[in-house]
Amino acid sequence: MRAFVILVSLKIIEKIPEMNKNNYCVIMAGGVGSRFWPLSRSNKPKQFLDILGTGRTLLQMTFDRFKTICPVENIFVVTGTPYGKLIAEQLPELSENQILFEPIRRNTAPCIAYANYKIFKINPDANIVTAPSDHLILNETEFKNVILQGLDFISDKDALLTLGIKPSRPETGYGYIQFNQKQKESKNSPIFKVKTFTEKPNKDLAQVFLDSGEFFWNSGIFIWSLKSIMKAFNSYLPEIDSLFKEGYNMYNTDQEESFISKTYFECRNISIDYGIMEKADNVFVYCSNFGWADLGTWGSLYEYLPQDENKNSIRGKNTFTYNLENCIVNLPDDKLAVVQGLSNYIVVESDGILLICKKEDEQEIKQFVNDIKLKNGDQYL
Repeated sequence: MRAFVILVSLKIIEKIPEMNKNNYCVIMAGGVGSRFWPLSRSNKPKQFLDILGTGRTLLQMTFDRFKTICPVENIFVVTGTPYGKLIAEQLPELSENQILFEPIRRNTAPCIAYANYKIFKINPDANIVTAPSDHLILNETEFKNVILQGLDFISDKDALLTLGIKPSRPETGYGYIQFNQKQKESKNSPIFKVKTFTEKPNKDLAQVFLDSGEFFWNSGIFIWSLKSIMKAFNSYLPEIDSLFKEGYNMYNTDQEESFISKTYFECRNISIDYGIMEKADNVFVYCSNFGWADLGTWGSLYEYLPQDENKNSIRGKNTFTYNLENCIVNLPDDKLAVVQGLSNYIVVESDGILLICKKEDEQEIKQFVNDIKLKNGDQYL
């Protein structure tokens, strides 16, 4: 009987596919999450918070997702210098060399260029998934399938692949990708050549996009071979490529930190979308639907939180509510609060700061934060 059990166990082990050692992941975790203020603060932005109440932070959930796709030693996190301790605490599996520190924020293109050269020094044959740290994925199995298929697609061709999400509403807070229905990778493939990119359209245009069936949301998740993305930087952002190329001999050494500190202050602020994806002629989109959300605002979070019979999402053990509907209330367990007579409001308290805002006006939260900074400095941010 024991021999039989061992034999069965060996057969099960044999069926588990070995991870491709050329597959890498770069997690971008440098955002400040100001639209989730006051819960998200500059000293602990939203990616480091358990904002969904799962017991894992958004960063940890992202890491958990990708460690089933590539070896843990091939996962790199790019973040701001102040967040090193948080990442070390939340992702103890990472070595110090897998955490890349940006001295100042310069948007996604410099972030990706830095990671490219860091990985190039280790493995020039790398295939890379680049993803934000604060997205929600509802169907983890389908997500993994999409990523693996995407990695397979780019592994033998000069192509830049982005993941498009089938839109469910005329959302104005997301970018859109128009795909060319006549340029399909193969007969049954979900991968198409990209036709156009459009950033955050107004409501009417978003409805036109939705009705046409030719547009998908831009997830901001990219898949490419290291060779292809470095070639694209050389073609479309040569000045950024040159800056990071200068430090080739310093990556993964004790000279890297000082080189990066100098380089970032010389580097311009530009996104990978504007700098490369909107200009390159080898961009493809994988039209997918794995239950994705960019948790950029309280409103985007609301639909994924538990709600009561009046469509309120209430968090806080000592929160008493009366005649509330369609509200988000997020209060600490050690604070007693009574909230009465509100409809379609956001009520959040954190560290002595209280926000009460209409849901329809949540885009103004960034302006609130800017006004507070002008009058009171950074102490409340």
